[in-house]
Amino acid sequence: MRIVGGRWAGRALTSPADRHVRPTSEVVRVALLELVRAELTGARVLDLFAGTGALGLEALSRGAASADFVETRPASLHALKANIALLHVRERTRVFKRDAIPFAAALTAGAYDLAFADPPYGSRMADRVIESWLAAPYARVLAVEHEAGQPLPGAGRLHAFGDTALTIYRAAPGDEAPGPPPPAARRGPRGAPPA
Repeated sequence: MRIVGGRWAGRALTSPADRHVRPTSEVVRVALLELVRAELTGARVLDLFAGTGALGLEALSRGAASADFVETRPASLHALKANIALLHVRERTRVFKRDAIPFAAALTAGAYDLAFADPPYGSRMADRVIESWLAAPYARVLAVEHEAGQPLPGAGRLHAFGDTALTIYRAAPGDEAPGPPPPAARRGPRGAPPA
């Protein structure tokens, strides 16, 4: 696995030796970053179910200001921290060893500019993350990777790539409160406890 575009294009990333981890394919990652390209520059990014952190790190490579990663699996956390160190972006990132569902539910509107969610396929976790976003749009844009054919709540825009699909949700103007400046190293995002 590697960074595809931006400042660190071509840099290899560490992947965990964990059969439960399903990294976003390069084709889907490229398509996703292209779909949210207008929102990337200077963005405060949230990567839920972060795994190796490839999505958030790709966003940083392409101009995002900061990225927060939420992950619980030890092997994924190890790979994620190794990838952050490899790219020398500790000052622009934070890692939360938390369950993504309550983490997202605790956020207030406007906490981030762009959020990625890549929950396990075949689970209801995507629905729960989206329901939290529908109640309080914690990012202007929420991009959810899921199994093609899986119905999701809300009125997101669907993009299919074989067995994988991306659904992009965008907050209507006025639905979100203005967010805070990019988070400081030890400050939690609005509505979430510190790291």
